[in-house]
Amino acid sequence: MSSCTKEQAVPITIDFSIEVVNNDYSVPVLVKITNKTVGADTYDWSFEGAETTSSTKQNPGTAVYTKEGNYSIKLTAMNRDGIVETKEVAIVINDKIVTGFTTAIVKDTFSPMEVAFTNTTTGASSYKWTFQNGTPATSNSQNPTNVIFTEPGDHTITLEVSNGKETYQLQKTVTVAPYLAAAFEYQLAFEDDDLQAPLSLTMTNNSVSATSYTWTCIGGNPSVSTATNPKITFATAGTYTLKLEATNGKETKTATKIITVLSNTNLRTFSNVKLGINTAHSSNATAAFFSTTTRELYNSQEVNNSNGSLIDIAFYGLSATFSFNKFIAPDQVQTLSFNAIPNATHTQFINSQESCNCSSSLSVAQFDAMTTDATLSNLTITETAGGLQDFDNSIVPRIVLFKTQDGRKGAIKIKSFIANGANSYIVVDIKVMKE
Repeated sequence: MSSCTKEQAVPITIDFSIEVVNNDYSVPVLVKITNKTVGADTYDWSFEGAETTSSTKQNPGTAVYTKEGNYSIKLTAMNRDGIVETKEVAIVINDKIVTGFTTAIVKDTFSPMEVAFTNTTTGASSYKWTFQNGTPATSNSQNPTNVIFTEPGDHTITLEVSNGKETYQLQKTVTVAPYLAAAFEYQLAFEDDDLQAPLSLTMTNNSVSATSYTWTCIGGNPSVSTATNPKITFATAGTYTLKLEATNGKETKTATKIITVLSNTNLRTFSNVKLGINTAHSSNATAAFFSTTTRELYNSQEVNNSNGSLIDIAFYGLSATFSFNKFIAPDQVQTLSFNAIPNATHTQFINSQESCNCSSSLSVAQFDAMTTDATLSNLTITETAGGLQDFDNSIVPRIVLFKTQDGRKGAIKIKSFIANGANSYIVVDIKVMKE
């Protein structure tokens, strides 16, 4: 006996899966393909839209897509029994998302600041804007309306975009200028520190976030100014209001100060000036030269071509015993062991009123009582041999009269003689006409 068995065809179970690498559906997209087919002997793959469009490998690996579009991945599987099966899977490849936007300040950065936005993003289908402290605070429009920021400082703008599968975010910052504030100080001219008329002020504008200014000073010259830091002069005594209006085109703020200008006494007073004997001056311990113009003391090291002509008082003290002392004209200091003063001027002195044989006379009480230049202006100061005599420390206080080369009259009150060896000095008050 014999028998025959008919051979059955082997079936094909076709299957494959795809995985988008990193779940990134924006070009370039990498699609990993895993073949799960059973019962096939040959494979014919079709990758529509991919860089490599076909393959006959059992496991073709990864397909690469560089252009957006709707594509399919198709597998046709066959075996030796002639069985053919097909499976096709659709895939959507998105364009690459490039996130971008620009900001434009509509007018200026002063509060309230208006900002316009231009969305330059490509490849996205939805948009979410967040405007920190802005009005409005959010928007889902591709191109949002202008946003208003009022609070000074930095504000973060966030744009979140998506294509339905992927989300990207971009942040930028806009800055609102500080709130407008009007503020100022003023500096007195060097010669006007006594607040006496005529008085000149230089304004220092400390305003914030302002673009233009209007100064009003009724009674001053000028009475109105639009300069940033004007100079204003007051010719007469009185109480004046200094007013500053600062604006930035959106709002205006005001600041005011009051200044009282005193009557002009034409008298300047220096108190407790120390003048050293010749050794103290030469060693630069205590200066013996003084300028009523610069209000500075000058020792031997500090005298130069620039300040020499400004020195108008020179004191010579022989020793710590103060047995021989005198005030001497700056242009004659070289006759008493000092180095000559460059560009020196001549000041007339009356060291000894009791020996001057002149009509000039000023008592200690009169010196102390002086509040204006009236007493000094009535004096006739004439330099005489007797008046130039030296003096000792037997009379304290002592009044010494002088007249500078430019005609200003003054008086020196010697209050004390301080013995300190080579560094000895006298202490004086000085009253002198300002002009």
